[in-house]
Amino acid sequence: MSLKGYQSYKGLPFVAGIAKFEHAMSPGMSVEECVLRLKRFHYTLKRVHEIMTARITAEPIYEIKTAFSLHAYLASEHVSAIRKRISEMREPPLGLDVVPDAALEVLFDEILCAPSTQELIWGLYGVVLPALKESMEKYMAETSPLADHPSYRLCKIALLEINEINDYGTQAVGSLVDAEARGRMKHFAEVLETNLVAAGGIDGTGEKSDRKSERFYSVKPYEYQRVPKRDERWKDSYNQGVNAEVFLYDPKYPAQVKTLMMFFKRIREIDVPEMMASIITETKGKPWGYYNDMSRQLWDEARHSMMGEVGFVNLGIDWTKIPVNMTWALGLNTQLKPMERHAVLYFIEQGLMPKTGKRHEWEVAMASGNGLSRLFQDFDWADEVLHARIGRDWYVSDFKDATEAIEYGDKCWSRVLLDWNQWKKEGLTEHRNWWPEIYTEACRIWGLQPDPEILAYDTTYEKVRPDLKNIAVSG
Repeated sequence: MSLKGYQSYKGLPFVAGIAKFEHAMSPGMSVEECVLRLKRFHYTLKRVHEIMTARITAEPIYEIKTAFSLHAYLASEHVSAIRKRISEMREPPLGLDVVPDAALEVLFDEILCAPSTQELIWGLYGVVLPALKESMEKYMAETSPLADHPSYRLCKIALLEINEINDYGTQAVGSLVDAEARGRMKHFAEVLETNLVAAGGIDGTGEKSDRKSERFYSVKPYEYQRVPKRDERWKDSYNQGVNAEVFLYDPKYPAQVKTLMMFFKRIREIDVPEMMASIITETKGKPWGYYNDMSRQLWDEARHSMMGEVGFVNLGIDWTKIPVNMTWALGLNTQLKPMERHAVLYFIEQGLMPKTGKRHEWEVAMASGNGLSRLFQDFDWADEVLHARIGRDWYVSDFKDATEAIEYGDKCWSRVLLDWNQWKKEGLTEHRNWWPEIYTEACRIWGLQPDPEILAYDTTYEKVRPDLKNIAVSG
C-alpha cells in the first residue's frame, strides 16, 4: 500500500499525533548518533549552569543576578532530563562527565573567565545559547519522532525555555553591549567563534575549520570571587542600622507598617543567592541531584528578593533609598568553608519553620491589608517547606541526626564576625537609621499621620542577630 492511499481510521491523526506520517517514515539517527549529540547538549547546559552560578556573586547588575539565578536553574533541570534520557539508551558507564570536545571546553572556559558583564552576556546570550537552540532544532528535524520520541519530546520542552532565555538574552545584549563594547571585545568574540567552529558547533555536526582553538582570558584559570558586588542603585551596603526582625516580632507595632519591614526582608534576600552560589560552585563531587536541588533553592531566594522589589514599587516607595546590606553573604563567603555556609543556611531555615518564623510573617501579611504581601508570604512560606527538605537530603544526611546538624549550624554562624564598629571606622557605613524616612513616606502614601513611637524605632543589628540571638562580640 502506498503512502498516498494510506488512511487512518475515520481520519484520526497518524502515529498518536506526534508527527506527520512522512516524518515518522524517515530513517532518523541511530541510538549512537543520538547519544553523541545529547551528551554535547548535556555538556553545554551543565557549563551554562556552572558559569551563571559562578558569576552571580560578583555580578553587580541586579537584573543579571536574578536572570542568572533563573537561567542556571532551568539549565540544571534540562541537564537532569538529558541525564535520565541517556541512561535509558546506554548501559553504564554513561560517560556524562567526559568532555565531549576540547574546543567546546575552551569555549566555555573563555566565557567563565570573561572579565566584564558585557563579555559575559555576549558569550552566553550572543553565542552559546543561540547555537544550542539551533542544534536542538536540528536534532528534532533529523531524529525519528517515533523511534526517538522521548528525546524528541525532551528537546521540544527544553526549547520552550531556551527560546525564552534567548529572548531575554537578546534584550540584555541590546541594552548592555553597544558599539563601543563590541569594539573592545572584538578579539574575545573572535576567540569564541574560532572555538565554536573548531568544535563543529554545539552538536559537533558542523564543518570544522583548520584553525586551532585558542585561549585568551582562560590562559589563567578562573578564580571564584566571593565578595558580593552591587550596581550603583544599591547604596551603603554595609549598613546594619535597622533591625527588621526585632520590629517585625514586636506586637506593639501594627501589621500595616510591618509590611515595610517585610518587603525590606524580601529584597534583602538577594544576599542568599550571592551566598548559595559560593556553596554550589565550591562544592565538588556531589551527585547531580545536589546541584539541581540547590539551584532550585537559589532561584527561589532570587524570586523572594524580586517580591520585595515588586512590593516596594507597588507601594510607590523608591527602594533604592533603603540601604540593603550584603554583609551576611560577605561574612559567610569570606569566613566559612562551603559546608559551614550550608550549615548556617540550614540552621536559619529551621528557625523559619516554627510558628514564630514563616507562619508569623504570613499572619502579619494576612492582617496587613496588603494583597501582595499576603500572596508573597503565602508562597514564601511554601518555598521554605521545600528548602527544609533540600537541607535534610543534602546537609543533614552528613550528620548523626538533625539536632547535631542544627547545633553545628549555630556554632558556624556564631563564628562569623560582622564587624559593626570596624566598618564604621573604615568609612564603609555610618549605619544610618533609614527607617524614619521610609516610614514617613509610606504614611504620606497611606494618608496617615506618622506615629511618634513607630517613627522613633532605632534598634540595630549591632547586638542582635536576625534570629534575635544576642551577639556576644562586636568589633
